[in-house]
Amino acid sequence: MKDTTRRRTGTAVAALLAADGVAHLYWATGATWPAPDGRALSLAVLGTEVSFAPPVVLSFALTLAGAAGVLAHTQRLGGAPIRRATRMVTAAVAAGLAVRGLAGLGWAAGLLDNPPGSPFHTLNLALYTPACLGFGWAAARLARAR
Repeated sequence: MKDTTRRRTGTAVAALLAADGVAHLYWATGATWPAPDGRALSLAVLGTEVSFAPPVVLSFALTLAGAAGVLAHTQRLGGAPIRRATRMVTAAVAAGLAVRGLAGLGWAAGLLDNPPGSPFHTLNLALYTPACLGFGWAAARLARAR
């Protein structure tokens, strides 16, 4: 992978993870934007009613650590042990995104409960699944790159 391509790809993956982490930190404050309330937010993001209480959403803010790891791997920061660790973080990010992307395909195919016409169904098809599959593939390429 060319150096400029690797840096741009890594920056894009890290930006996606950072945006996801910041959104979860924001929701941990009790805010529900862009939804009118917690129930609507849960139905749009997860397709079911789940608490968006701080202990639940703060765990997803760990994507900020994933963003830092991917960016450090992309920039080839640190010595050999750090580079190995950031490469493993990047591989873990790729695996996590791939699993979410495959689950999204399961929801789209009706293998997992996902009521058609719900906000989650539309968002899953148009945004969540394509983003997870595409960025997961990009992170996997980054993790393989020497």
